[in-house]
Amino acid sequence: MTPIAGTASDLRALLSQESCHVMPCCFDALSARIVEQAGCPLTFMSGFSVAAARAGLPDTGLLTVTEMLDQGRNLCNAVSIPVIGDGDTGHGNAANVQRTMHQFKQAGFAGIMLEDQISPKRCGHAGVKEVVDRDNAVERMSAAVEARRQGADLVIVARTDARSAFAERYGERRALDEALWRLKAFADLGADVLFLEAPRSEQEMQRFCNEVPGKRMANMLEGGVTPLLSPEQLGAMGFNLVAYPLTLLASAAFAMRQAVKDLQNGKTPETMLSFPELKALVNFDAYDDTVGKQAH
Repeated sequence: MTPIAGTASDLRALLSQESCHVMPCCFDALSARIVEQAGCPLTFMSGFSVAAARAGLPDTGLLTVTEMLDQGRNLCNAVSIPVIGDGDTGHGNAANVQRTMHQFKQAGFAGIMLEDQISPKRCGHAGVKEVVDRDNAVERMSAAVEARRQGADLVIVARTDARSAFAERYGERRALDEALWRLKAFADLGADVLFLEAPRSEQEMQRFCNEVPGKRMANMLEGGVTPLLSPEQLGAMGFNLVAYPLTLLASAAFAMRQAVKDLQNGKTPETMLSFPELKALVNFDAYDDTVGKQAH
């Protein structure tokens, strides 16, 4: 089935708007469709959430690029809004980065996030200790930009975890300085969106917006190390995208855990979709209409 999700051009049109777009992050076709039906103009396939939902594993680089692509194809086939995929470290050297770019494009993604952690990587709010050196980080991003020129037309979200990785060795100020240097370098190379992972304060977030040119993404992780701010506050700072990486996964897991408790106590959960609503979510009526027309 040909992917029907929005294209890189659609995503760039959204980013050209003077607003801060709320971007709930999904993990499968159903959650992506819920995001679209709520009226959100785009979504992001969270690596943490996919690892958890697909394999019950932590976000520590355990899923292969093949597994991420398989999840992504199903997800992109289910919606018409643009989807950004989590490309992690690019899954290898510069050649791997370029191949990952082309694979993500073929899977139907409109954008890809690439980061400067070593491999295997880990969740940015779970104690990142090491990133690649500057030369390797620049090489990785250069390879992605070159792949975009060669036909893998994706919006590149360039992420650095240097703020966390260098804090213990060099102190928080120097760690932030290094992170901002990398983001400026990524911007100069041609990255479309810049992403400072795990800033510790509103002051650090504002400095990022003041010093790094281009489109910027904020990451709002409940329980993480970054202050939780409203989209209005983030937009005023200078952010263009605000991602909620685990909100849907955590909410779904909470609801399922409560539903199991209710069933164990001999009752049906009070808060759930009705059967007609669930059928509508997976397009049962459209399927029946198609089958009915074929029958005649």
